[in-house]
Amino acid sequence: MKKQSIKNLAFVAVAGTIVSSCTLLKDLDYTVTPNPLEMHGDSVSVIVDVVFPPKSVNRKASAEITPMLGETALKPVTIMGEKATANGTVINFKEGGKITYTDVIAYKPAFENADLNIGAIVSKKGKVKDEVGPYKIADATIITPFMVNKDFKVILAEDQFERVTPESTFAQLNYAKGKSNVTTKEMKDDDITAYQDWLAMAHENPKVAITSINIVGFASPEGEEDKNGTLSTDRAGTAAESYKKIAMKAENEGAAEMTCKTSGSGSDYPGFKKALLASDDRIAEDEKQLIIRVLEMNKNNPDKIEEELRNMRKTFTQLDREIFPLLRRAEITTNYDLTGFSDEEMKTNSVSNPDTLDLEELLFCAGLYDDLGEKLRVYKIAESRYPEDYRPANNVGAVLYMMNKVSEAKAKFEKAAGIKDNPITSNNLGAVAGVGGDRSKSWGLLNQAGSAPEVSYNKGILNIQDGDYSDALSNLGSDASFNKALATMLDGTPGSVADIIGGSDDADSGQGHYLKAVAAARQDNMSEVVNNLKNAIVKDGKFKAMAAKDREFLKYFENAGFTAIVK
Repeated sequence: MKKQSIKNLAFVAVAGTIVSSCTLLKDLDYTVTPNPLEMHGDSVSVIVDVVFPPKSVNRKASAEITPMLGETALKPVTIMGEKATANGTVINFKEGGKITYTDVIAYKPAFENADLNIGAIVSKKGKVKDEVGPYKIADATIITPFMVNKDFKVILAEDQFERVTPESTFAQLNYAKGKSNVTTKEMKDDDITAYQDWLAMAHENPKVAITSINIVGFASPEGEEDKNGTLSTDRAGTAAESYKKIAMKAENEGAAEMTCKTSGSGSDYPGFKKALLASDDRIAEDEKQLIIRVLEMNKNNPDKIEEELRNMRKTFTQLDREIFPLLRRAEITTNYDLTGFSDEEMKTNSVSNPDTLDLEELLFCAGLYDDLGEKLRVYKIAESRYPEDYRPANNVGAVLYMMNKVSEAKAKFEKAAGIKDNPITSNNLGAVAGVGGDRSKSWGLLNQAGSAPEVSYNKGILNIQDGDYSDALSNLGSDASFNKALATMLDGTPGSVADIIGGSDDADSGQGHYLKAVAAARQDNMSEVVNNLKNAIVKDGKFKAMAAKDREFLKYFENAGFTAIVK
């Protein structure tokens, strides 16, 4: 803030009837805040405190004062004596007075190197007596917020890949009515032979690790419940013995030595209902529904169920022939961990045999590459093969964005959002809108995007552009970055800028050094201004011309050390 005084400011000679001893404005003190003017949130705020000394305003005269920012007129203000006929702020002749002028105007590029001037039209009794000015009262304009990096961050949708997944395989042994012994014929059944082959494969495959063997025995619903409970337990026991024989034939000694967890399930009513509903039309639909009602009405009295079923003689005979045999069984469930492709296997397959990779593997594989071209290649494979999932399209867009192909990225993000409305793609479309300068649209999308760190960071960029520096600091998070340092300085703490820049990716960049020079100027540290400007210009010559006109360095424009750098 700078205070200045202009004596007899342009109003010292009002022609005709007003002589110099009765001039409208004799002495004027004013303070412009800030000086130089500053741009924040795309606007320039002008605040001028004007002090009118006693006897400085002619009682019968008025003046319309118009500030000019460069060639742009700001709103006018009228001051007048007690007896003037104009409409304006009255200043007492004997006592003087004070006014505070304020205006806010949208920033224009022409304002960067402009002056704030004032001029006035002096009148008496409605007649113009003189035009005075323009006179410079402040410099303009600091535009440091424009240094914000529009490095809006996009988000890659995550894969759900698991290297090791729990799997299971299943085999079934069938039994004769009322029996628990496993026949030789049953041991040669196709599903048992296939299970033996699987155990042999598991022994040879290091990616298969059997974790447990669970065997459950079942009985069909006919017969006494207690006997069926014992029968199902016995069947589980003989199935366990048979499992060990199968494992030994498969030459999988490790599997054969595993302890089987066995249990008997008794009469298999759930299995009975399922098999009944799946049976062909030889059992009428009304008969099926009648049987189901019997099961439900007597679920706590199994013996009653058998009695009711036997009363339906014809139906019971059919059940005994077609349904009950399916229920006399033992189920062998083998649980195992399956280890998927290694990283190198996935990368190789993505080139030579991509069809061997499922969606989660493709998404994971793309993340194994640092090269953006390779990432894009794999994500495009996933996008082609899995068009119903939004993630591949989103991730293709994210990589295109990282490659600065923003319009192509936008099309992919819109495709992903069309597949599924999701917060990740909302953030990414918000980033595209931000890069394109549509802050309103960007805000709308980011507000739909949840609270991921990338979303908050992107909001921090918009906060800086909107002039909300405190909110920017909150949204930019704890990580050191150029924008974090910029927001910190704009929020009034230039002394922290050097440390934040030092911990960021811009520790030795041209813009990092330039921002440190600006912060040093705000702290009146000339040596650091010079040191950092020299480093900035070495990194990027554009900073020489930038510094030469930057109002952040206005007080050094006549300093030999400064001019030696920028001229």
